[in-house]
Amino acid sequence: MCNDYRLMVDVASIIEEFAELKIKIRFGEGTPNLEAREDIKITDVGPIVRTLAGARDEAELVQRRWSWPGPNKRPVYNFRSEARAFDANRCLIIADGFYEFTQPKDPKKKRKDKWLFTKKGERIFCIAGIWRETPDVGQAFTMLTMEPGPDIAPYHDRQIVILDRSLWASWLDPAISATSLIRPLSAGTLAVEQVG
Repeated sequence: MCNDYRLMVDVASIIEEFAELKIKIRFGEGTPNLEAREDIKITDVGPIVRTLAGARDEAELVQRRWSWPGPNKRPVYNFRSEARAFDANRCLIIADGFYEFTQPKDPKKKRKDKWLFTKKGERIFCIAGIWRETPDVGQAFTMLTMEPGPDIAPYHDRQIVILDRSLWASWLDPAISATSLIRPLSAGTLAVEQVG
């Protein structure tokens, strides 16, 4: 499952992408200095967009920790979406790529093969997430998962929920059913390349 993703774009580009969808981004904690990062890993801080006082055309961008400690103290970085309502604390996790790992084709290779997935024709995409307040780490987010779509099935038996751009505002609205928004992307939507 996804335990590493990428974000190489700056804040201005993110604001622009959301503005095209008529969503104004606010910075209640100040504008973050987002550095380009090839690898955002579990427990790292990453940018999320979440609702702002229930306004459909406004949202706030904040940086939060990816994963909270579960009951066994292991990080909860992926969360199954099946049969869950998610009627509060939804967020959009901003990325421009994510990685999956498979057994190496070369039997002499010690590390797994690393595959980068990006969305064709789009600078960024959003992963459906939820956030919560925890006594151990404060506010943190996790990525929702689902059965794999056609582009990911050859690489993994699960996938993160990548929302079509037209659904970003709907995901931020807890009045809209989560199950109506969680679905695989069409075949050929994602580009994949081996990067390690």
